[in-house]
Amino acid sequence: MTESVNLISPRGYCAGVERAIETVDRLLEERGAPVYVRGEIVHNQYVVKTLADKGAVFVETPEEVPTGSIMVLSAHGSAPDIYERCAARHLEVIDATCPLVSKVHAEVRRFAGRGATVLLVGHEDHDEVIGTRGEAPDRVIVVEDVAQAEAVQVPDPDNVALTTQTTLSLDDTAEIIAVLKRRFPALQSPASSDICYATQNRQDAVKASVEATSAELVLVVGSQNSSNSQRLVEVARAGGAASYLIDGVDDLDPAWLEGHPRVALTAGASAPEVLVREVLDFLETRGYSRKGNEVPTDEGVVFALPPQVR
Repeated sequence: MTESVNLISPRGYCAGVERAIETVDRLLEERGAPVYVRGEIVHNQYVVKTLADKGAVFVETPEEVPTGSIMVLSAHGSAPDIYERCAARHLEVIDATCPLVSKVHAEVRRFAGRGATVLLVGHEDHDEVIGTRGEAPDRVIVVEDVAQAEAVQVPDPDNVALTTQTTLSLDDTAEIIAVLKRRFPALQSPASSDICYATQNRQDAVKASVEATSAELVLVVGSQNSSNSQRLVEVARAGGAASYLIDGVDDLDPAWLEGHPRVALTAGASAPEVLVREVLDFLETRGYSRKGNEVPTDEGVVFALPPQVR
């Protein structure tokens, strides 16, 4: 059988990631280094290193930043106390929070403002969840899995609301939410799903590719701390394919290719196309012919940059 690699689309950068990276890039060009960034601007090692080489300085707390400096807040969102601590140090805050994450923050504020207990479906240690929970820490309970959904207790079962981390697996989320709705019939939900368009589209594309091409191996380009990239691996495995998450071509073990003439290649929403191309070039040297979509994404979603850099 002829070896082939199918380029899955959409893949790679979403609109929120592009907005965050361009924000830091423009600040470095227009204001000069250093530009301080709280946390990783997006969860990708290559992106963080590239921006650091240009003069971005990544910090964990506002207190590490010299008074009066520029402080960019990452795409994952920040709790209100971070803004307060930035203000106390007279930092110029440039907010690169993804607008879809900001939507979830607003939902938490709205539900909590009505006195509801907010059940936040997500991973407790993820940056996005930490920031979202910070909107109302005394009213938000994080639910990570079905077992927790079955066990969670709330003060008033008639006043409980639902929000979710934007980068979860749709299938996993559906199962957890079904349990919560069964246990709490009065559960209030957002008008539209919190799972972001890019997360859903990339998962759907992996499912469709595995089905249509009978891919036996799916390589996902993305960093280990990228939630949406991890979910792509899970989706591929659920579809019956072997799948691995790699930061780049150096992580690709050639042994994975043995017995797998049909390979599919995609990338998480924070992974740049240049890394995909390096993996593709390697596969071609191993005799794989390229198929699929050369264009990473034509989703047509664009978010306006923060006003300070427009």
